[in-house]
Amino acid sequence: MLKIAADENFNNDVLRGVLRLNADADIVRIQDTEIAGSEDPIVLEWTAKEGRVLLTHDVKTMTKFAYDRVRSGLPMPGVFEVSDDVPMGRAIEEILILIECSLENEWEGQVRYLPMR
Repeated sequence: MLKIAADENFNNDVLRGVLRLNADADIVRIQDTEIAGSEDPIVLEWTAKEGRVLLTHDVKTMTKFAYDRVRSGLPMPGVFEVSDDVPMGRAIEEILILIECSLENEWEGQVRYLPMR
């Protein structure tokens, strides 16, 4: 099962919905870690150390920093950007599929958008 981190601005209602449907989902909220309040590059470094794919709504800056890590040859387990416009039920469903059907390291070095197209 894929390990997930959700950045500090990620919709907690979506996370609760995921956990309601799969209580075993391994999701950590960044605000619950020692790096709470950190800038995006620190969040990406932490997720790489922890082997967690990052969920974010931050389509403006997180993508740039994620690709900077990839270009620098640094590990980047993956970023999934979820638009605020995605209906909550659809976001929950897509994240559940991601968690339950992904292989370890499948998303290394990739930035993807949910819902998958």
